[in-house]
Amino acid sequence: MAASAAILLAALTTTPALATGQNSGATTKTAAADGTRAEHGRGTLLAITPLGRQTRAEVIAQAEKSGLEAGTARHGVAAYRLTYRTITPDGHPTTASGLLALPISNSHHLPPVVHAHGTLAYRGYAPSVAEGPDRAVSSLYASAGRAAIAPDYLGLGTGPGRHPYMDARSSASASLDMLRAARSAAPELGTALDRKVSITGFSQGGQVAMALARELDRGADPRFRLGALAPVGGPFGLDGSELPGMFDGRVDPQSAVFYISFFLTAQNRLHPLYDHPGEVFRAPYADRVEDLFDGDHPAEDIAGKLPDRLEDLLTDTWYKKLQHPSGALLEALRANDRTCDWTPDRGVMITLYTATGDRDVPIANTQSCARELADHGAAPKVVDQGADADHSTSFFRSAPSIARALPVAR
Repeated sequence: MAASAAILLAALTTTPALATGQNSGATTKTAAADGTRAEHGRGTLLAITPLGRQTRAEVIAQAEKSGLEAGTARHGVAAYRLTYRTITPDGHPTTASGLLALPISNSHHLPPVVHAHGTLAYRGYAPSVAEGPDRAVSSLYASAGRAAIAPDYLGLGTGPGRHPYMDARSSASASLDMLRAARSAAPELGTALDRKVSITGFSQGGQVAMALARELDRGADPRFRLGALAPVGGPFGLDGSELPGMFDGRVDPQSAVFYISFFLTAQNRLHPLYDHPGEVFRAPYADRVEDLFDGDHPAEDIAGKLPDRLEDLLTDTWYKKLQHPSGALLEALRANDRTCDWTPDRGVMITLYTATGDRDVPIANTQSCARELADHGAAPKVVDQGADADHSTSFFRSAPSIARALPVAR
């Protein structure tokens, strides 16, 4: 179930409180001086908040408790929350937060890796706030000898407002600005970021990873160059794969209810989908669904307040409309289905991880993405984690391979 997957990823582990690390005490305030002030100061670093240190043994224990293989751990890790300037989906200035994890080592130049997290309805489960699997995998990547960067996205973590769920464009822009902020923070923390950036992400984060990779490959910021790309279980085909799977049984019914509720309420703030929830959702859900996805309700709280099937959630009109999208709904879907429609540089290594047994994001999403990339001359490798792997298992099986494959400091 989507809710179960969200609960699992958010609550699989909590680690002991981290010991106070470098720059402990008050939040460090700073500002970028490298030209990122244009466009409302995008990427300007506002604050560095130390989150503490872990020894190598603590990194390993945290990873193993989360279900992650920890064979790549080499160093202890220092973690920080970065607060920075970015923009809303309609281009207005705002702020966002994210996690920066660095190895405790003598390396003065670190290869950056961006980890884009999966669906989170609750702002308190974001990587820079919660000590869950997203923090654990970022620490694992950093422990191997990298600068691990995990954006919280808009409206999650300590950022204001509601999260524009599945809006690939704004999630990519917030992630790019987090990367810029991390570049500014690194010298204050005794290191520097290499130019070549590896990108990975899980579930929603797979879509975000692909969108961010496309922007970097197109030269969105000349100080960065796209390196390896390794998304896991990304919903790359909302119109052609994900949405149809919700009606033909490939997506678990309760997962479909969770995702559709989150998607429609979030997208309605960006596109004119409906005037009143009662047009889309049946009673009694119409009176509660928008409040449930306000960023203050964990997935485990939401799950018991929605029905088990789309037929019980949606009005007859919208049940049919979602099977045959048109108008603003179709535009919203297609706007987020273009993340694989680009021509990667020939030097970019692309590995797409998926699982035949995934009933949250069916394997067809990854297969369609691979075809699109191949049509543009790329040669992505597709790794199927098997029929026995559900959505969460695909992440846990893929993360160690990604951790071994990405560049590390020498």
